[in-house]
Amino acid sequence: MNTTCSWSGGKDSCFALMQAIRQGYTPKVLLSVLNEAGKISRSHGIPEEILKAQAQAAGLPIHLIASSWQQYEANFVHALQQLTTEYHLQYSVFGDIDLQDHRDWEEKVCEKAGLQAILPLWKQDRRRLVNEMLTGGIETIIVSCNETMGKDFLGKTLTLALVDELEKIGIDACGENGEYHTLVLNCPLFFKRLEVKVSDAVLHDAYWFCHLQHAE
Repeated sequence: MNTTCSWSGGKDSCFALMQAIRQGYTPKVLLSVLNEAGKISRSHGIPEEILKAQAQAAGLPIHLIASSWQQYEANFVHALQQLTTEYHLQYSVFGDIDLQDHRDWEEKVCEKAGLQAILPLWKQDRRRLVNEMLTGGIETIIVSCNETMGKDFLGKTLTLALVDELEKIGIDACGENGEYHTLVLNCPLFFKRLEVKVSDAVLHDAYWFCHLQHAE
């Protein structure tokens, strides 16, 4: 039951992989997509060096590809095909919870690579999932968010109290609608905790991002 994992560096993909392992799947490699310049992750804005540090902490190789949004699907399929051959994969894990369009896309790209999409978090209650992530040992910080939240949330550790605060201002507990993205610093998959410096809030396309630096 060899699998890859579509790895964002955030809490959802991390918890999905944790759940998949409990269900008997064996992770062989992580897959992350960077921006065209190949410097930061496509959606979360996480630097390449930090994604590599996460993979190292998890004891897994990571396959990084650079892509525009326009070429995203073709490049993702090609990467899945490469990894399927190299690591003898049968499955790919994704961290989506209940967005059907996302699941449809994931099943489509996996089918093109001869894989089956696995979504361990699918249709679970969003707030309960966040509670399970945080009580289950995931330490994660907010690294990008929308303008409703604002830049003051950047770099904050996600806690149960902070999730309460987010819900009070109309933000989904999981950020499943894209309200915020996270970076996992530690979890049961990691051999060691990551040290990361957070600075410089920047507004880009109506989203706040922070500058992240891996501190050895």
